[in-house]
Order: sequence, then C-alpha cells, then structure tokens
Amino acid sequence: MPVTAVVGLHWGDEGKGKVIDALSQHARLVVRFNGGANAGHTIVNEWGTFRLHLVPSGIFHPGCRNLIGPGCVVNPDLLLRELDDLARRGLARGQLLLSDRAHLTLPHHVQLDVLEEEARGAGAHGTTRQGIWPSYTDKVARVGLRVADLYHPEMLEAQLAASLRRHNAYLERVHGQPVLDPAAVRRACQAWAERLRPYVADGFEVVQQALEVDDPVLLEGHLGTMRDVDWGIYPYVTSSTTLAGGACSGAGIPPHRITRVVGVVKSYTTAVGSGPMPTEDAGPEGTRLRELGQEYGATTGRPRRCGWFDGVAARFASRLNGCTEIALMKLDVLDPFHPVRVCVAYEYRGQRLATIPPTPVLERVRPVYEELPGWRTSTHGVTRYADLPVQARRFVERVQELCGVPVTMIGTGPRRQDTVYTPGGVL
Repeated sequence: MPVTAVVGLHWGDEGKGKVIDALSQHARLVVRFNGGANAGHTIVNEWGTFRLHLVPSGIFHPGCRNLIGPGCVVNPDLLLRELDDLARRGLARGQLLLSDRAHLTLPHHVQLDVLEEEARGAGAHGTTRQGIWPSYTDKVARVGLRVADLYHPEMLEAQLAASLRRHNAYLERVHGQPVLDPAAVRRACQAWAERLRPYVADGFEVVQQALEVDDPVLLEGHLGTMRDVDWGIYPYVTSSTTLAGGACSGAGIPPHRITRVVGVVKSYTTAVGSGPMPTEDAGPEGTRLRELGQEYGATTGRPRRCGWFDGVAARFASRLNGCTEIALMKLDVLDPFHPVRVCVAYEYRGQRLATIPPTPVLERVRPVYEELPGWRTSTHGVTRYADLPVQARRFVERVQELCGVPVTMIGTGPRRQDTVYTPGGVL
C-alpha cells in the first residue's frame, strides 16, 4: 500500500485538515511529522467542528492509529488539553501515540517567543507565540528535552539545567525578566510524565511495523511550503521543514516508500503572519474573500491576509515537493466573484518571473493576472465534477495546468462529504 504525504503548497491554512480527515478513512496510521502548536487543522464532522493543533487529524477514525512523530515539538499542557477536549466530546483517545523522540516545548520557550516578537516591533515576524522557534533552537543546540527524558531522571536533570542556564541568562540580561525556578519546571515535568505515559511509544517501531505489513500510512504536515525554513520566504518562516522530504526524517520513513504526495491549495491564497504575499488584496475583494471563507487563524484568531490564487507559488511548491496530485479546497468561496483572477507570473523590473525568487525580490514583484469568467452560482456541497458549472470546471482545469499534476480532490464546503473526487484528474 502507498505511503501518502499531505503538504501545503502556499503559506499554510490551505485546508490540509479536511484532506487528511478524508484520506484517513483508508489509512491505518497517520503520522504528524513537523511543527507544534503553531498551526491548526480545522475539521468539520458528525461530532462538530474541531481545531487540532497537536493531535493528528486521523484521530476521528477508530481503526486508525495516530502518531506525533519525532520531528514535532510538543507542548504537554496543550496536548493534554486537546485530548481532554476530545474525551469530553465523546471521542476515544486510545489511538493516539506520542514518539519518545519528540521534543518538548516548555514554558520558557513560550515566554521567550512572546518577548522576542514584542521586541521586534514593526519588524515582527508574525509568529504564533507558541514557543516553536525557541524549542527548535534548543533542539539544534543539543540542550532540548525529549519525551523519553521525562522518564530518565539523570538525563532530565542534565538537559533542564543546560536549557535553563541559557534561557535564564537571556531572560535576565536581555529582557530584564525574572529567572525561572528549576524546581518548578522539574515538578511540571514530573506531572507531565505521569499523564503522558499511556501515550508514549517507540515511534520507529510503530512506523516500521506498519511498513512491514503494508498498512496504508498517511504523513501529515503543518503549515505550507512558503513557510519552510529552507525554501520559504525566509526569515518569515517556521523553524521546521514543511516539505514532503521532511516527512522522511520527521516521521522515520525511508524516502523510497513515499509514493504519493498530495499538495493542498485553496482556490485563493491566504497567509497569517508577516512576509511577502504577492497576490494579497488589501481592498474590498480581499475582505470579501476573508468573510466568505471565514479566514481567521485557527491558532491565533488573527484575520488572514487574502488574495487571488498564486499559480507561481503553487507550481514552485508542486515541483519542489514532487506532488503526484493536487487537492483544491474551498472552490465554493469563489461562487459570487466575476471575473476570477489567477496569478500566472510575477513582474520584477521589467522581467517576467515564472518561479519564486529570494525574499528581497519577492517583496517587490507585481503579480501578473489572468482573468477567467466567474460562475456566479452555488457550488456548495456539489459532489460530482459534471455538476460543477462550466466556468468553475475551467478554473479547476487552469489550476491543474499551472501545478502540472492532476487535481484529484475539490472541496465545495467545510464538511467531509462536501468533496468532489476526480481520481484521474480533470483533463
């Protein structure tokens, strides 16, 4: 059976949660491979509306196990809160597993993230203030705390001492803040160890056992390609890799086992946070997209920046990730618009650019738009491609042409069933 990676092709918030929820119906294992509580997947199903930040989106399917992989950073308080919420709403938590190699986001990571973002002032990066970059900084600096360390007192003590020594010096000398009490952090770790114990697993063995028996495996990424630390709009990026290639290390999957890569885009483009977004529309059409699409951050509640579909970014990301197919979400949001615009190139100093340039150039490009006729009729809840208006089908076909791979899923509403499936693509 194939191993499928699901990745965002724009700035994040593309609708990956719905795609993963749909594909999880056929999966036996879902592995979250990057990020932490800095992004959320919104899922609408028979139990209600859920915004998951740490728990993988396959949690709603009883026959599917869900692993938070070693490439993630986990805030224990937020994870436990998320699990408690699922339990209160009648959902079992037994199918969740937490890799013993995943790193922890500690209270001082969150505190430092907030202080640094505030200190940047007008130059703020637009972080979610969830402690993500300090967690990954500690990981790379080799003073991070992993889940397994909670159960080994000597390692716990050594890593906590190293981490707090760095952070306390920074809090006191740079920000003039009181230092953290190591004993208080240690007590918190002991409490987390007890509550997390039922979920902790050897993630390597979980994944390898699934591969050995050819179980269908789904790899869940957070954020989008344009926020990737290597290939995104640096420095306005996250601190992990958001690409399908990152799923290999972040989940523990040999590269040759990933045979399907689903790239997710919306029918328009959105972003939360700072940095260049060439198709952003700060006028009435952008506002209308935001309101019709209910574009507010799942983690922060901040209004998302909205604009027309960026075909340049989508094609760049599709090629970079090696996408085999495209999932196009929220087609119905474009129902009232005429014309519908699609960015097919950028213009920079009289030159036409067909790919993503470095950030200093991207900040100065102008989008080159192609206008397509709108359909001005409802596509909400449509489930057959033939039932879409001709103009809507033309838009989908143009997205497929720009991305260079088949569009196999089309979202026509927030619910799982509001989906058009086109297994062979639309052309």
